[in-house]
Amino acid sequence: MTQATDERFMLMALSLGRRGLGRVWPNPSVGCVIVKDGRVVGRGHTASGGRPHAEPQALAMAGDAARGATAYVTLEPCAHHGKTPPCAEALIAAGVARVVIACEDPDPRVNGGGSAMLRAAGIDVSVGVCEAEARRDHAGFLSKVERGRPMVTLKLAMTLDGRIATASGESQWITGPEARRRVHMQRASHDAVMVGAGTVRADDPSLTVRGLGIGGQPARIVMSASGDLPKSCNLTRTAGEIPVFLCHSATSVVSDWVAAGVRSIPLADGGDCVEALTALGALGLTRIYCEGGGQLAASLLHAGLVDHLVLFTAGKAIGADGRAGLGSLGLVRLADAPHFTLESSETIGPDVMTVWRKA
Repeated sequence: MTQATDERFMLMALSLGRRGLGRVWPNPSVGCVIVKDGRVVGRGHTASGGRPHAEPQALAMAGDAARGATAYVTLEPCAHHGKTPPCAEALIAAGVARVVIACEDPDPRVNGGGSAMLRAAGIDVSVGVCEAEARRDHAGFLSKVERGRPMVTLKLAMTLDGRIATASGESQWITGPEARRRVHMQRASHDAVMVGAGTVRADDPSLTVRGLGIGGQPARIVMSASGDLPKSCNLTRTAGEIPVFLCHSATSVVSDWVAAGVRSIPLADGGDCVEALTALGALGLTRIYCEGGGQLAASLLHAGLVDHLVLFTAGKAIGADGRAGLGSLGLVRLADAPHFTLESSETIGPDVMTVWRKA
């Protein structure tokens, strides 16, 4: 097939894979398309909870038509026996003639092993079609494997002058309903939503996805060095239904939250974001959507842990007596400021959304 044809079918597989983002951790959200004689005969993506994988679902749809066909897969097929047999073996058994892979899987249990298994069976393997797009889609999984921590998206909603509330604390609503709906869509594509203790005390958030009619919810994470939190709030009341993780100092008392069903993650240094994200990665989380507050946002930026920054800017001005969207970064030199590259800009209702990638 031509390169243009390969790219067309791989983009279709990538689109399928995005459907599982936020619902398949600790697994990657993979898409697979099986093509025979220029026609799609099977398709699939990683199911909620991480299983079944994309390849066996696409093969089941294709049936006998998979023999002699080409399979387009957004991540190298697994080569190890886990809770399910290797996807590479399933492709071999189905008799596919060619496998096109967007990017290799750095997981030590795979890491070229899937491609090698396919080639040893006489299957033609191509790697690197739409690799840049695939690495963006799999950024969370790749981050967990390669850096031992989840990918972090920081969302900020601020006025033109960088404020998130008036001096009295009023903040609802800085942005319009269209921007808030987009935030819910972005929450849904992440494994967990994270906030600091100050946001819990001030806003009593539920951090759920609402108004989209989706099944399942992202986990919720609270960062609290001191453990100074209300005994009862929306998060503790719903911890039995939707997971809540509390990252806190090992010396703080969080027994009320634990009794409510919250998962305690004690840290040697309760305010250390690196330690917290490493612990969350060990639990299997791959994509975290941070919604502040200002000090947590500043801590993540200062530590270089923000991979993507989503900024919603409202056409309002509050003034210097309003609450700043970011806490202190302690910068002396401009050269030390966190640096991001603009990826996109979009008008969302009366507001503007800009998306920035870590430079």
